[in-house]
Amino acid sequence: MYKTIILGTGPAGLTAAIYLARANLEPLVLEGPEPGGQLTLTTDVENYPGFSEGIMGPELMEVMRKQAKRFGAHFERGWVKSVDFSERPFKLNVDTLGEIQAGAVILSTGASARMLKIPGEKKNLGRGVSTCATCDGFFFRNKKVIVVGGGDSAMEEANFLTRFASEVRLIHRRSELRASRIMQERAEENEKIFWSYNRTPVEVLSDGKKVTGLKVKNNETDEEEVFEADGVFLAIGHIPNTRFLENAIDTDEDGFIKVEPGTTNTNIPGVFASGDVQDRKYRQAVTAAGTGCMAAMDAEKFIEGERIIDWSQNLSEGQT
Repeated sequence: MYKTIILGTGPAGLTAAIYLARANLEPLVLEGPEPGGQLTLTTDVENYPGFSEGIMGPELMEVMRKQAKRFGAHFERGWVKSVDFSERPFKLNVDTLGEIQAGAVILSTGASARMLKIPGEKKNLGRGVSTCATCDGFFFRNKKVIVVGGGDSAMEEANFLTRFASEVRLIHRRSELRASRIMQERAEENEKIFWSYNRTPVEVLSDGKKVTGLKVKNNETDEEEVFEADGVFLAIGHIPNTRFLENAIDTDEDGFIKVEPGTTNTNIPGVFASGDVQDRKYRQAVTAAGTGCMAAMDAEKFIEGERIIDWSQNLSEGQT
């Protein structure tokens, strides 16, 4: 039985761990198969406050982990197979620990960027392949980049990248975009954006150190082409890591956890959500950390409120 359990060790989960540990709520932090979240796939992080010279993504996560441990957070490796939020204490079935219980739970399992699953993609993450223009666009000043996607996110990322890149080529596998008309028009009016429809990415090309281009198949002719580029940005959506919840909590149509506006409260009292698992808009390390702080404070308030209720009941029953 634990007072609080945190699922996930990205910026949201680790920030929640720091706050809960300092509040003497002795959090158990469950690390999944990829401790540190998406930042472990990032090289230089230059937009996280407090690091004037920047910091490597994995290093930032390790610093935050050590900080949480210093205040008493306990870490365990394990994959949550199922949860039972129907009554308290909440029950979690973990592959390495069996069934464990908690008075409050913070869900910070993040969201995974959709990948193309083509050769050269995974090994070049951080070497020119990116899933976040806001995070990495600065590194491509005066360089050619490619954006893969056809939705609003792709249009937004392409427009953002024109602030830095000399040329942005948008590649989409269909003949028509899925993006809203207003987002399409903004991109079409940008002289730095070039369009390649009916192209399916086949392979990310590199010289062994950095990306050099993208090989695609022309869906109309079946011929292969190579577009030279210094970076390839994937803008084909994110998948929230919520499958294990199996409808135990309210989510939207894409699986992102719903929270009460202005809080991290879910529809289950005592269960809170922070970070990218409930944020489909910003998806930044600093915003994830902010909601991790909110979740810890919401959890502390919830637990403290229960203590007050128990204390009041004891008095009414004549107990001291």
